[in-house]
Amino acid sequence: MAEEPKPRENKEEKKMVYTYPLCRHSDMPEETKLEVMEYVVTACEKFTGNNEAAAKMIKEEMDKKYGPPFHVVVGEGFGFELSYELNNLLYMFFGGNLAICIWKC
Repeated sequence: MAEEPKPRENKEEKKMVYTYPLCRHSDMPEETKLEVMEYVVTACEKFTGNNEAAAKMIKEEMDKKYGPPFHVVVGEGFGFELSYELNNLLYMFFGGNLAICIWKC
């Protein structure tokens, strides 16, 4: 008796799209990190297509809450190397491929 051929499985890797905030690296205290991630989610949801406005909103909140000078980059496909004040760095992703980097000098 001949066996029926099995259908070929698609061996391509499936790309995972994360719709929740994903912290890639942070040296902030846990409580501060969670609060900052909430600011980021709020700003990115409010300014879906405008990364510059989202970055400005996040920066203003961070400067008001934790004191200046914070720097914020919101976008896709960027690399960075920076100097920062200890316990003041957060690098995260939101909505799949939108990266957010927040640091204080």
